[in-house]
Amino acid sequence: MSDDPRWLTARQLQAWMRLEAVAELLPAALDHQLQRDADLTHFDYLVLAKLSEAPGRTLRMTALASGTNATLPRLSHVAARLESRGYLTRTRSAADRRATLATLTEAGWAKVVATAPAHVAEVRRLVVDRLTSDQLDQLDAIALAVLGALDPDNRLQAQTPVADPSGACGNAVVAS
Repeated sequence: MSDDPRWLTARQLQAWMRLEAVAELLPAALDHQLQRDADLTHFDYLVLAKLSEAPGRTLRMTALASGTNATLPRLSHVAARLESRGYLTRTRSAADRRATLATLTEAGWAKVVATAPAHVAEVRRLVVDRLTSDQLDQLDAIALAVLGALDPDNRLQAQTPVADPSGACGNAVVAS
């Protein structure tokens, strides 16, 4: 077996560079829209959306950290900021006093509901509406294949099929 690197072909390098550019530019574009329209960062919104999808709108902080790909210190900092704005509360779990639960408040729910339409419009403008139906299927298949390597335990639950959110707030669609 050779120790020489397997360099990318021009075709592979082009595809990689384009994926890398999307990975760098898309989060900033989504963050800009959310800050402008809702005074939230993309991560703030992700936390609120994850809580909005949880049973009882409550998750253990460790589960919320895992589901948002955050460290507990980062999540704690963001949760404190969202708590000070009245969007969530943190309490000790009655079942396990070592665990802290984050619960979306009614004000937090209202913020998600008010923020979702503009956010999904931006997701459509930047990604979904630029693709044909076939391209969207290809993007889904490609993302699923890559996620298999990046998130083999499905911590972010992005590999789990999504139910049709038609008629609902669409939280599952806008949680990213």
